[in-house]
Amino acid sequence: MLELKRKLLLKQAEKGAEPQEKLGPKASLDKVFVGRAREVWNAAESQYPEVIKRLKKALVELVEKGDLKGPVDGEQLYSFLQRLGLNVRLETKIRYIEGGQLKTIEEKLRGE
Repeated sequence: MLELKRKLLLKQAEKGAEPQEKLGPKASLDKVFVGRAREVWNAAESQYPEVIKRLKKALVELVEKGDLKGPVDGEQLYSFLQRLGLNVRLETKIRYIEGGQLKTIEEKLRGE
């Protein structure tokens, strides 16, 4: 019995010796967001602030527990938000190269 207590205390001491960094919500999400995920998240945050605030708490909790590990890219996050009923509108620009210059469709229609 004493041996078990000693082992338990050793395990607890080892866990206590490891520095537990408490990351902020943004840093926790940045650990899993890759590609354009941050852009999608910012657009959703500006369009649905209350919902995203609650969702941020849940996602940060999942990241800190280790339940949400792998990278989440922009397409996955966008699809997830759509399944939740959040139709996030992203800024879209169509550009093309003409005469060695990158131009937008707007410039093409204006005749520039």
